[in-house]
Formats: sequence, C-alpha cells, structure tokens
Amino acid sequence: MTNSTLTLNPLFQIFDREFLKRLTFIALPIILQSILFSSKGLIDILMLSQLSEVDIAAMGIAAKALFVTTILLSGIATGGGILSAQYWGVRNENGIKQSTALSLFATVSFAALFCFIFFFYPHLIMGIATSSDAIIERGSEYLTIVGISLFSSAIIVSFTASFRSIAQPKISTFFSACGIVCNIFLNWVLIFGHLGAPALGIKGAAIATLISGIIEVLLLWCYLFITQHLLKLNIKDFNILFSFSKLKLFSSLSLPTTCNFLLWSIGIFSYHALMGATSVEGLAALSVLTPIESISLSFLVGIANASAVIIGNELGAKRYQTAYYQAMLLTIIAIFITSLVAIILFLSRYHLVMLFSALTLETRALAITFIEILSIGIVLRSLPTTLVVGVLRAGGDVKFCLYQDLLTQWAFGIPLAIIGVFVFHLPPQWIYMLFFAETLFKWGACIYRFKSKKWLNTLID
Repeated sequence: MTNSTLTLNPLFQIFDREFLKRLTFIALPIILQSILFSSKGLIDILMLSQLSEVDIAAMGIAAKALFVTTILLSGIATGGGILSAQYWGVRNENGIKQSTALSLFATVSFAALFCFIFFFYPHLIMGIATSSDAIIERGSEYLTIVGISLFSSAIIVSFTASFRSIAQPKISTFFSACGIVCNIFLNWVLIFGHLGAPALGIKGAAIATLISGIIEVLLLWCYLFITQHLLKLNIKDFNILFSFSKLKLFSSLSLPTTCNFLLWSIGIFSYHALMGATSVEGLAALSVLTPIESISLSFLVGIANASAVIIGNELGAKRYQTAYYQAMLLTIIAIFITSLVAIILFLSRYHLVMLFSALTLETRALAITFIEILSIGIVLRSLPTTLVVGVLRAGGDVKFCLYQDLLTQWAFGIPLAIIGVFVFHLPPQWIYMLFFAETLFKWGACIYRFKSKKWLNTLID
C-alpha cells in the first residue's frame, strides 16, 4: 500500500454525509452573515457612487479605518470563541458563559478607546491615506459619527464568536440581516433625503450605520432574555474578571490574536494608503473593489470559521487524530470552493463595475483590471486563511499565526509595495498585484506548521 493511499483513506472515511451536514450547518450561516456584512459596505459605496468619486474615495478610506477597528474587536473576541468551542466540546455551559463575559468586557473597553480617537481625531486618520482636503473633510464627517457605533460592534462580535462556537451561527446571522435591512432603508432615507428627511450624503450613511447597529443589539438582547438562552449573561457571570487564572488563559489567546488582527488590518489600511499615493483613480477603484473583495471572500471566511468550531470541538474532546484529518479535508474544500468563486468573479467583472455609475472611464477600466487580479489573489489566500483563521487558532497556536503574519506582511509585503510606489513609481494595477505577494510565503509556512501537529492542543484542562 502506498503512502498516498495511507494518507487519503482517513479523508475518505471522514468525508461522509454527517461531516458535510455538520459543515454546512455551521458554515452556511457564517457565509451568509459575512455576505450580509460585506453587502452593507457595497450598498454604501453603490449609493454614494451616484454622487461623486470624492465621496467614493472618502468612504473607502473611512470604511478601512472602521474595518481595522472591527477586526481588532474580532481578534479580542476570538480568544473567548476558542475557549467556548472547546468548552462546548465537553458541554461545559458555565465555561461558555464565562468566556463570553470576558470577551464582552474586553471588546467594549477597546471600543471606548477607538470611539474617542474617531470622534476627536478623524482628520488625522484620514490624512494617513490621502492629502486631498475634500476627501479628508468628507471622510471625517463619517468617522466622527460612525465611531460611536463601535460599542454596538463590540457587543455583536463577542456574541457572534460564542454563537459560532456552540454551533448556532444562524442566530447571529438572523440579527445581522435585520441590521442590514435597517441600514439599507436608513441609507436610502438619509443619503438622498427621502420621506422628508434632509439629504445628508456621506454623513447620512454614517448615521444609518449608527442607528442600525443599535437596533441590532437591542433585538439580540431581547431574544436572549425572552428565550432564556444559554448566552444570556447575569452579573455573576462577570465574576470571572476577578479570576487570575481565567484572565491569564484568556489573555494568552486573545492578546496574540488581537495583535495579529491589529497588525494585519493596519497592514491592509497601509496598502490602501499606498494606493492613495498612486492616484485618485487608483484609490477610487480600490474603494469600489473592497466590498466586492469582501463578498468574494465570504465563502472562504465561512469555511475557515466553521473549521475553527469543528476542530475546536474535536480538540476539546481530545480526539486529535480526527481533528488532524478533518482539518486537512476542510482546507481542501476551502481551496475548491474559493476557486469556483474566483471563476464566477472573473466572468462577471464587467457587470460588477458597471454598477458604479459615477466612475470615470479610466477608473472603471482600472477597477476591471483589479477584479482580474483579485480572481487569482483570493485563490492564493484560500489555504493560509483556512489554516490561520480556523485550524491553527482552534488549537491555541496563536503565536505562530502572529509571527507569520508579522513577517510576511510587514517584513515583505508592505516594504515591497512601498518600493513599487516610491522607488519604481509603478502604475496602480502593478501595486495592487504586489498586495498579494505575501500569500506565497504563507503557503509554505502554514503547511509546515500544519504537518508538525504542534497545534493539536486541548486548552480547557
């Protein structure tokens, strides 16, 4: 019997109807939630694209700043999610509630800090990515208001991580859908001035985001209390804040993950700023592409997060061999699904760009080229995303994830893009292509770490 047969047989044994049913049950709601979240940004850009390219560019930069903060909050909540997944593997409900309480306290605390920064220093943040006074002014209007919505985001990401960990992602997906519907309606009213409201433009988009976030949180809290759900927290659940051992475990998972998410998201913002240094057309095209990219990656994000739950449950129950082969199978599925999405994205590139009526012919052509590059780029991201976001973190291998992203992005990807912009003065499409160079190194590092099996850890003992 050959080595390849020995490797493939366990995969065939795992790849059955029960496994696919479980993956679909967990992944589909996460995919839908990711699409809904991304579509909110796409709808904002689509509506503002009817006004001017300045609004599009301003929205793109401000949305990236908000994205960085949201990713940071997600990184903090991930620590609680990792613990909750392993507690759920042994059905420890008290552990799940305590992990959620820790996440909630930490995310809200950090949300307060960034709310302060967005409210008092929006011009400073916008000035990082552009020197255009008009873009800075429009984007600052947006950031000042939308920063308050970070409190809603903190609550939502904490509960979303816990819902996913206990295999109930459809609950948070439902309430996300409610928030999206509210946001779309309020955008229509406040951006364009319908139903007697003033036409506020980009400021109206910010108010719509703030109000819809508040509505989403209120609906979620009502659901938890009416149903007496497992995640309905009481004051006594926050006693965990006074347990040094629990805080130490949570911090050991959350701090590296938070640093990882923060540095990665700042890197994404840096890429956006570098594109702004090429031309206004490049910045506008990238702003258009950002929500399209997020939607395209939704299937990959869904599988990666489902992987974290599935593998976390297996590791919590100490079924290490099963976890290893399930992780291998989930990675193969992620690459296959992402390749299909890439083909669809490439074939629909002209139709997507035509949705943005305010774009000039030059910006429109550039956006089409960006989509063609993205079609290859998302396939390159498939394996690293699945292993880092899902598999390795499920076993608490958070430091490796941090070091890998730090080295590939900040020691290679960003310096390479800086050289392309300021030394060789490359056109925007070549700079955008350089954004994906770091993923080539991540493949080798992730595969090596996966095969080492050092990530196969039970954390809750």
